[in-house]
Amino acid sequence: MRLRTTACSVVAALSALALLTACGGDAQTTTTTSDKPLVGVDYPRSDTDFWNSYIKYSPQFAKELGIDLKTTNSQNDVAKLTANAQTFISQGVKGLAMAPQDTAAIAPTLAQLEAKKIPVVTVDTRPDTGKVYMVVRADNRAYGEKACQYLGTKLGGKGKVVMLQGGLDSINGRDRTEAFNDCMKKNYPDIKVFGEATNWDGAVAAQKLQTRLTQHPDIKGVYMQSSFALSGTLQVLKQKGLLVGPKDKKHVFVVSNDGIPEELKNIADGKIDATVSQPADLYAKYALYYLKAAIDGKTFKPGRTDHDSTIVQVRDGLLEDQLSAPLVTADGGTYGGVPSLKSDDKSLWGNNLG
Repeated sequence: MRLRTTACSVVAALSALALLTACGGDAQTTTTTSDKPLVGVDYPRSDTDFWNSYIKYSPQFAKELGIDLKTTNSQNDVAKLTANAQTFISQGVKGLAMAPQDTAAIAPTLAQLEAKKIPVVTVDTRPDTGKVYMVVRADNRAYGEKACQYLGTKLGGKGKVVMLQGGLDSINGRDRTEAFNDCMKKNYPDIKVFGEATNWDGAVAAQKLQTRLTQHPDIKGVYMQSSFALSGTLQVLKQKGLLVGPKDKKHVFVVSNDGIPEELKNIADGKIDATVSQPADLYAKYALYYLKAAIDGKTFKPGRTDHDSTIVQVRDGLLEDQLSAPLVTADGGTYGGVPSLKSDDKSLWGNNLG
């Protein structure tokens, strides 16, 4: 099912927006005319390349969609996110986009915004409870399955791998973890998986990977649930003499999730082997697109969209637009039935930051 033309039509911006800043918890805004809808965007963090890319894209798409922005940064702290939401309410925003990292604790804030009739779009994460207008997200279970199929194929169905999990208080961490484990048990039962909870903390991930490699020097695969663990993983592998090309028998196969430029370069250089490209550009675009649609009184139903995604109903009254997130490899091959794009493919947002 394709979205109706009226739901896709937007008004071009008539004046340029000033650049947004992404620091601190104070709201930033542009000086603009009053005929454009005012929306708030809370950035969840600015300490990863992925989220910094999202931050960069937001004003660009606000300009295209004819939207005025106020922004805050909750810095991975749900208490700050709650306070930022209060600020947005007081400033009269007509809609709010957020990416709550603790997907359970955000429920009271969502209830308050609903009572104020302020539509909410959540980006990248889906609240455990509570009502939002739309979730803009990729299928995070597919992230874990794609990583599993790649590693399972490369290891020939045998061996040991470490999964550096994100935060298990997040639907993303749970989805990726459960899907990876389920896929391994079903398709590669002879691969031993060591799951390591890291709470999306790179230093914790590096320490736990180092410990596992010391205990099990025959580990041949690493699944990082986000690029937060990238630099630490490469440092640990280098320290242990394992940061070698994929043709070397000592090579440890590494799969990440995000698709940031550094990952794509590392794949081309043979330092890591694959990633799943999480669409930072489309997250920014469709978060604002759906906020404008909400303000305009439009509604959506489950089905295929006109932007290569599928809207699904994840529970009663909650829709999720699952955007495309391809597997990326050095050769663009198919692994365990999963097709991939080459790391230099120009369709990948990580190759188009300029």
